[in-house]
Amino acid sequence: MKTNEEIKNIAIQVIADEKKAVATLENYINDAFVEAVQTIFSASGRVVVTGIGKSANIATKIVSTFNSTGTPALFLHAADAIHGDLGMVRPGDVVICISKSGNTPEIKVLVPLIKNFGNTIIAIVGNTDSFLAHEADIVLNTTVEHEACPNNLAPTSSTTAQLVMGDALAVALIECRNFTARDFARFHPGGALGKQLYLRVGDLYIQNERPSVSPDTSIADTILEMTSKRLGCTVVEENGLIRGIVTDGDLRRMMQTFHEPRVAADIMHPNPKRILDAEYAVTALQMMRANSITQIIVVDADDRYLGIVHIHDILREGII
Repeated sequence: MKTNEEIKNIAIQVIADEKKAVATLENYINDAFVEAVQTIFSASGRVVVTGIGKSANIATKIVSTFNSTGTPALFLHAADAIHGDLGMVRPGDVVICISKSGNTPEIKVLVPLIKNFGNTIIAIVGNTDSFLAHEADIVLNTTVEHEACPNNLAPTSSTTAQLVMGDALAVALIECRNFTARDFARFHPGGALGKQLYLRVGDLYIQNERPSVSPDTSIADTILEMTSKRLGCTVVEENGLIRGIVTDGDLRRMMQTFHEPRVAADIMHPNPKRILDAEYAVTALQMMRANSITQIIVVDADDRYLGIVHIHDILREGII
């Protein structure tokens, strides 16, 4: 068994080896890369990404990244392709073939078949003197000096290089497509990430009651309104205009300061924070945190009071 220090040094060396492999890719970004991006961007079909072994695992991740960023893609396992799945490839599709050696038996069978279909083949390959590199229409070089594996056998640096090259393609296409955060939200509707990008304040306040008192409402009735609506606050309105807000904190300060019953106007906080109902819920959360408050008034474009959003409403949706 290795010592603790030896184990740490092994990990550091792996990171150094893979960092070097990634840095080397800068030298391989050339006109072929530009052509690959332009070919995918202008394609009438999808991107079919194929590979064998560990390269196949990298291919599935690249497909996932493409699909989530506006480039329709699918994964085709090289071994399955020559046993019936080749029917997945359609006219107009661009095929990305990933291989370290570029000489595996499956690749040698698959590539000529795809060429017969007339599809453009982009190779992400670690050997530019291989069968794949010679047969592909566009070659993206991912050659690495050696694997991070001490035996120089297990795909480590090479698969990292393949993955980064795939990410470079995906991000270049994002820029070419002017793919925005709103576009991203269309493909990520679930989970916290999606909710940050599409959930709006207007989706939340309607779930709550609408606490409201007038400036001359007694303290007792103000407390009753706050208690019954269970939001820890009430808006103070007059003639349809927001005059202020009374929160639990205002009540606590009143108990420490005043000795006589008073009306809501005496303890309200004037000019309270507001947010438009069309704003994103994550923006409301940011405003609450910035101002150290736990609820915020929701208004429409004419500053009319619509309701209240509490920080718990947002956290309950998984937005943190």
